[in-house]
Amino acid sequence: MAGIKFYFDEHVDLAAADGLQRRGVDVLTVQAARRRGLPDDEQLSFATRENRVLVTMDSDYLVLAAQGIRHTGIAYVQPGTSIGGLVAALLLLHGGLTPRDMEDHVEYL
Repeated sequence: MAGIKFYFDEHVDLAAADGLQRRGVDVLTVQAARRRGLPDDEQLSFATRENRVLVTMDSDYLVLAAQGIRHTGIAYVQPGTSIGGLVAALLLLHGGLTPRDMEDHVEYL
């Protein structure tokens, strides 16, 4: 089975995406997907269609998950997390869980 793929919300630092990509992790950013500024529910739906775990600092996604909206995973990043800390946490997530483990799951980083 393929590993977890990530979709970075527009508020997550692009340096973290670069750090993961340099380590061979599949990361797509909102900017690269040309989806900047779209509503949260549309971003979550896109991530789900693309089988990607949404990486975000926006607690609105936690509300969507609590409402029972299906998704392929949300990795919620505490605001103020360093880039190095975020890369390390996402590498652990990537190495320790499968896409199936992340279905409808929120991981707090």
